[in-house]
Amino acid sequence: MGDFLLKLAMALMGRFAGGPAKTAVLASGFMGSISGSAVANVVGTGTFTIPLMKRNGYQPHFAGAVEACASSGGQLMPPIMGAAAFIIAEFLGIPYINVVVAAIIPALLYYLCVLFGVHFEACRLGLTGLPREQLPTAWKVLREGGHFLIPLVVLVYFLAVLQYTPIRSGFYAIIAMFIVSFFNKETRINWSRFKEGAVAAAQNTCTVALACAAAGLVIGSINITGAGLKISSFIVALSAGTLWLALLMTAVVALIMGMGLPTTAAYIVTGTMAAPALIKLGVLPLAAHLFVFYFAIISAITPPVALAAYAAAGIAKDDPMRIGFTACKIGLAAFIVPFMFAYEPTLIAEGDFWHIAWAVLTAVIGVMALAGSTIGFVVRAASVPERALLLAGSLMTLHPGIYTDIIGLILIALALGANIIKGKKLVGKVSAQSFIP
Repeated sequence: MGDFLLKLAMALMGRFAGGPAKTAVLASGFMGSISGSAVANVVGTGTFTIPLMKRNGYQPHFAGAVEACASSGGQLMPPIMGAAAFIIAEFLGIPYINVVVAAIIPALLYYLCVLFGVHFEACRLGLTGLPREQLPTAWKVLREGGHFLIPLVVLVYFLAVLQYTPIRSGFYAIIAMFIVSFFNKETRINWSRFKEGAVAAAQNTCTVALACAAAGLVIGSINITGAGLKISSFIVALSAGTLWLALLMTAVVALIMGMGLPTTAAYIVTGTMAAPALIKLGVLPLAAHLFVFYFAIISAITPPVALAAYAAAGIAKDDPMRIGFTACKIGLAAFIVPFMFAYEPTLIAEGDFWHIAWAVLTAVIGVMALAGSTIGFVVRAASVPERALLLAGSLMTLHPGIYTDIIGLILIALALGANIIKGKKLVGKVSAQSFIP
């Protein structure tokens, strides 16, 4: 299935400017949602995508950063979102589908920010897509491997439509996976493959089980000693009731915990300690837990202990710290969007349709401006004032609200106008000089 998803991403994105990087983003997003492990995803898809990006003209540290970003963000992408998303539903006592719906918009904004980033970098370097003769056709890929999508459809159907428990839904998805493997003789599960799959499943389960067991000991100690309430009260007191300060402290705690723990364990520990403080300050419970969840995940690309960046560095043959900082720049939306939906839950699909649609539209414009600001390129290379306007405009548009949206759109329009006019002047100057002997 991993090979199928990679080919599908190549067929969809390979022909565009910087196609290998866009392929990496799409393929790693697909795989990351299923695998739930940023490091495993980097190793699985990065061995193909990182050398391909380097051959296309991307610098090694940028190629590694793109793969690290895309692989880490897979856990933000519905419908599976790694193991921690199921625990959010258990913590809050809500259907899993509610978590999925809330996570859709922030996840799309994250991946759009990464895609815009690689696109602007490709335009800045003058990179092109891969030749069509080197790319598979989408129809052929779907015809040969489309049956792999059936178990995912089954999983979503039982989770979202019938609203069965995650365990029961997963059981039916496994049965569907076993059946569809016989659709193609190359993917057919025989006794040998069944044993390999059972061993791999047991090994993966041990990793998650040990992380949850260790986290359970920590949570038990926190609950028995009352440290959780004390830490929560400490955050509220230290922030003096100021929400942005409490959010900032919670983000730092989640990043630190995520550097030394798997995502699931980091979320459990930090969510137990910090999420109640945010709820006390008026943040919606689901928004508070998603806030912690997001920062636990992006700790994989945050130096100094950026595990996904270290995994990508081994393949890209570049400095892991440089890859980590570049990944933070490319995936900057993941550090900003959680603050926005904590303040205004429209970005987690709370509210009426038109408010949500407007918030999504302006947020998409905002992440495009954010990517242009960090890369330093939109239509042409952006100057420092243009980048500052783009950054300020992106922050305004990412914050849901009619006045901030209008101000943000005006700032972005000013930056784009200046960038386009500068480009026309440069073209005119070059054209005039071309007539001089």
